[in-house]
Amino acid sequence: MRYTLINTQLGQIGLVGSGAGLRRIVLPQPGREAVVQVIAEDFPGAIADPTTFGDLPQRLKRYLEGEQVSFDDELELAGTSPFKRAVWEETRAIPYGETQSYGWIARQIGKPKAQRAVGQALAKNPLPIVIPCHRVIGKDGSLTGFEGGLEMKKYLLEIEASSR
Repeated sequence: MRYTLINTQLGQIGLVGSGAGLRRIVLPQPGREAVVQVIAEDFPGAIADPTTFGDLPQRLKRYLEGEQVSFDDELELAGTSPFKRAVWEETRAIPYGETQSYGWIARQIGKPKAQRAVGQALAKNPLPIVIPCHRVIGKDGSLTGFEGGLEMKKYLLEIEASSR
């Protein structure tokens, strides 16, 4: 595994992946050490290498600055259950600046009663922003759980709304 760190206005972000694709995004942390610690815990022996990710670091920075960019990068989701993969793929298809509910995703993947399971799958999303789980909200329009916290979820939705 290889990783790189990205300095953004929100803090340090970590990317982890291999030649097979992107494996993990560590959402903004206040310092480099915090990101490196998360990466070391999840991927012991990962090697720092910014060349593995092409222009993804620049696209992530531009995205967080409010620019609409696409994240069609190759993902490495080995060992993921078919259900999680379906949820993540459907979530990845939600257009920039739009939101959908957990129930909508459940219906799209043919499991209309699986809203809670959809929420659990999104809570395990290893690639926030690229798999835009921040675009999934409660059926009443409320903001619900997000790894980076509700303030970050709100921020991401606001930057997408303002740049449409």
